[in-house]
Amino acid sequence: MKPGYETFEHGADIGIRGIGRSLEEAFVNAAKALFSLMVVNLEEVRPERRVEVKAEGESLEELFLDWLNRLLAEAGMENLVFSEFDCRIHTHSQQAFSLEGWARGEPIDPERHELGEEVKGATYTMLKVDKEGDFWVAQCVVDV
Repeated sequence: MKPGYETFEHGADIGIRGIGRSLEEAFVNAAKALFSLMVVNLEEVRPERRVEVKAEGESLEELFLDWLNRLLAEAGMENLVFSEFDCRIHTHSQQAFSLEGWARGEPIDPERHELGEEVKGATYTMLKVDKEGDFWVAQCVVDV
């Protein structure tokens, strides 16, 4: 296993997985997986605009879903696609987590961006945030 991201088939929907040496890196890589579904040539997306994102959850899994769904909401409101991400996760108790992060991207341009799937939201299906050996894995199925 190595840090990065991947997608996987799941019936009519698609799974995303972020792998990282830290929990934050796994969340960031999962966000890249998410937006790689929306724009096939994600590496062509320019990090021109920065959007601040805050998320919270009663578990790491809920925090992960809130992070992804807030990124989707921000992208949808401004017709943006993101390619760069960062976040810091805070543990307040065993049942209270928060995240402060950002995403960078640009308005969707069908002339330059090879559009992929329209992602409606991150779901609880196959939801997992867990440490596997030396790596954190954050995954779920997204509704397309």
